[in-house]
Amino acid sequence: MSTIEPLITYFNNFTPLDEEEIIFVSTCFKSRLYRKRQYILQEGDVCNNYNFVVRGCLRMYKIDKNGNTHILQFTSENGWIADIGSFHEHTPSELSIDALEDTIVLQISYENLIAIYERFPRFNRIFRILMENAYVSLQKRMFQNISSPAEDRYNFFMEVYPHLSSRLPQTQIASFLGITPEFLSRLRNRRLKNKS
Repeated sequence: MSTIEPLITYFNNFTPLDEEEIIFVSTCFKSRLYRKRQYILQEGDVCNNYNFVVRGCLRMYKIDKNGNTHILQFTSENGWIADIGSFHEHTPSELSIDALEDTIVLQISYENLIAIYERFPRFNRIFRILMENAYVSLQKRMFQNISSPAEDRYNFFMEVYPHLSSRLPQTQIASFLGITPEFLSRLRNRRLKNKS
């Protein structure tokens, strides 16, 4: 299976692509391997690519002035990640993105994304839906963070990212949830007891 096939399958789930579209998409996206702990984007750099994950796992995060890591997003297979503000406005990012596992991504530049929109307008709709879904997820996450107890946030994480719970270190999940790894361990134990 070629690296581009998962992306073509992904787009075909929205609307079947014709041969011309498949060829054009294949020329606009570039495959890239990032090793574990390698940066895709460092704070202060401009986010030049929108990334589709073929295999692996990435995180987007901010380190505050006290050295604390605040994880905004995890993305794994068939997911998208970018600092959207930096990508669209061509401004330095306040965020970093790195690989939590060896990760293969398909990257598209801003210029190539605009070229796809102009040549094949249906991609406007596909990416609009992507943005809307991402915005809905962000709103849910923000609402959870300001209004939900830690246990509810953990349960929400398990619903949204069940495939990542065994792949990520506890420290990463705890950072995402805004709790300590020790408290996360207690929540996990409580959840296991409730299931049995």
